[in-house]
Amino acid sequence: MNRSYQAFLKKGIDLAPLGIAAVCEETSYFCTPKGARTIGWAGVDGIHFCFIRGFGEMVFAVSPMNPAPNYVHPLARDFSDFLRLLLACGDSAALEQAWQWDLPQFEAFLADNPPTQEQNMVLEQIREQTALCPMEDPWDYLHQLQTSFDYSKIKYTQEFYDLDLNPDVPQPTPEWKVTFEGGFWGHSRERAGKELAIGKEFDWAEHHWLIPSVYLCAKGLVVDFCMQVEPAQIQAFMEKWDLTMENEGQRQFSPEEQMQLALENPLILDFRSTLQVNGRKLESTHGSGTAYAPCLGPGYTAMDEALQAMEHYGLDPDYGWVLARFSYPWATKRKPTIRSLSLTMIQDPVSIPGPHLKACHPGTTATFLHEGQEHTLTVQEYEAKIMDWSSMPYTGLEHPSHYAAMSYTVSPELPDGILTLEDCREGDRPRQPPSPPGQPEAENYSTIIGIIGGVDGPEAVLFGPNQYGKLHAAYSSLHFEPVDHVEWRLVFHETQFDDLTVDLLTQ
Repeated sequence: MNRSYQAFLKKGIDLAPLGIAAVCEETSYFCTPKGARTIGWAGVDGIHFCFIRGFGEMVFAVSPMNPAPNYVHPLARDFSDFLRLLLACGDSAALEQAWQWDLPQFEAFLADNPPTQEQNMVLEQIREQTALCPMEDPWDYLHQLQTSFDYSKIKYTQEFYDLDLNPDVPQPTPEWKVTFEGGFWGHSRERAGKELAIGKEFDWAEHHWLIPSVYLCAKGLVVDFCMQVEPAQIQAFMEKWDLTMENEGQRQFSPEEQMQLALENPLILDFRSTLQVNGRKLESTHGSGTAYAPCLGPGYTAMDEALQAMEHYGLDPDYGWVLARFSYPWATKRKPTIRSLSLTMIQDPVSIPGPHLKACHPGTTATFLHEGQEHTLTVQEYEAKIMDWSSMPYTGLEHPSHYAAMSYTVSPELPDGILTLEDCREGDRPRQPPSPPGQPEAENYSTIIGIIGGVDGPEAVLFGPNQYGKLHAAYSSLHFEPVDHVEWRLVFHETQFDDLTVDLLTQ
């Protein structure tokens, strides 16, 4: 029990004119510390003054509207000093706000807010009935008390750590744990892998790369890839495509524009890799990724997984980073002792939009260039068809069934997988069938079935050689009405960078 405070209460002095109104009922905020005993309210912004269990007679101010984490500050070592500060300043407002000011600001506030006549009457009562003198140097007293105080010792209720109530509350740093089955966003219950520092740097695909560590797990090896990206590249890409935090999710792009976006985005590089462990080849079975972009604002940079990885590996926050994690099962029944380890980087083919072809009958031809050589595409067969849905599971929706099937040859022939044809027109989405008269109708369905080309384009099939040469096939998107004319888009699938093998560990 604070004796000086209890003795003061018996004098019946009302501190409300000084911004410390009496406590009518016990009320607390999310930032009110555990064990707090409120002694008065400022009457604005939920500000209140209290003792805190475990801190003796020290007086604190609690200010819920302050920016995090500045909610609680000590004001006086005991209640007598608190009264002396009031005698020196004339109002609690100067004491409550002093944490954010220097001496000139503190003195300017006092000069601009002298005590009123009512406040002077209360201050005179305090002097007469307590025999206390004003604090000689109130700002220095407050400054020394607050700068030497250990704020980590204040304990809070669970409400303080509720992100809905306190979005800025500091969260505990998650444990750095890398497992074979887990990725950047979660971990299985398996034991964490043993980290083996690598620190290998190399240049590939017009980027600088770092392999900081690999992790030896019971099931296999996990490798973290860090691709460095120049901030100027990210900014230029966003400006070219007029992408901002406000409109990026709402922009509508055509399929060709989407392909071009993927080609130009400096934070996108699809690749795979193989490992050679003691001369035996390991293939990755799964992976995950995240990114960090310093020039795009908090909405892009506050991904905890990326920030945690950057901190763990000491990555330069002035650059953008693409972080990828891949898992490779062991080629042996038991985890081997690693004597040598190398990595081969392999770019996945990218899709490059080409010219359009309008075809509705056999014999149609189109010429195009690929790597400087002219090729001729010739339509061999063209037929309107109807999809048979009778063998498919019933979904309660009516599905589009009309499409066009086309076979074609290319001369000179291109390597397999280089060229596909896509329908430039999107397919129709499944719809609710008409309801019987008098029956209620559903208003919104979002199911999409991807059969043949679905709504995203056709599939390409290689039939093999015949009298026309190597015969390919393409199918249009599905529609509810018969498909008479299709405009096809040529799409080339190519790699832009040669494979690169990097030695990570040799003995």
